[in-house]
Amino acid sequence: MSTPAPAPAGPGTPWDARYASQDYFYGTAPNDFLAAHAGMIDGPVLSLAEGEGRNAVFLARRGLQVRGVDSSAVGLTKAQRLAAEHGVAIDTTVADLADYLPEPGHYAAVVSVFAHLPSAVRAQLYPRVEQALRPGGLVLLEAYAEGQLVRDTGGPKDLDMLMSVDKLRTAFPSLEPLLLREVERDVHEGCGHTGRAQVVQFIGRKPAGSTS
Repeated sequence: MSTPAPAPAGPGTPWDARYASQDYFYGTAPNDFLAAHAGMIDGPVLSLAEGEGRNAVFLARRGLQVRGVDSSAVGLTKAQRLAAEHGVAIDTTVADLADYLPEPGHYAAVVSVFAHLPSAVRAQLYPRVEQALRPGGLVLLEAYAEGQLVRDTGGPKDLDMLMSVDKLRTAFPSLEPLLLREVERDVHEGCGHTGRAQVVQFIGRKPAGSTS
């Protein structure tokens, strides 16, 4: 089992500061969309921008092997603590998603929950995500939609980092959409996501015969 690197001596990343409290900024319960569709997910699972571990621990408690990747060593230290409290093991990797290279053909599922990235980073990462899936593997993604820009209930204040159905169709051209929709729903996840929100939800499957 890998463990996150120690937190840097300097100021660290903005996410290190956000996760510095003993409390869990986005709570310890899993994302609702992930929990509702967890029965579709097999391991091993790669969880992008895992943060403090709530989703990785949820999946590990279901008996799945999970690797959580995040730029914040502070967040992943808390993820390991949460896993220990629940008696499960998770792998964690401190990495910048702009440069992260997941192992090709290794994962049965990749989970992306509110992992908002600039379009230039998505253009590099998402093809690697497709390549990281086994044939028949799934991507499960929930993100704030562009309509969330006018709300104060969570998400980045940057239209480029918010998602849409069309952006997702373009981002994952080789995946078969099993679910792709924009909905309005209540999101209550710690103090970070609080209230009515506009979100995009996506589950895509890599073709069973795909080798790329």
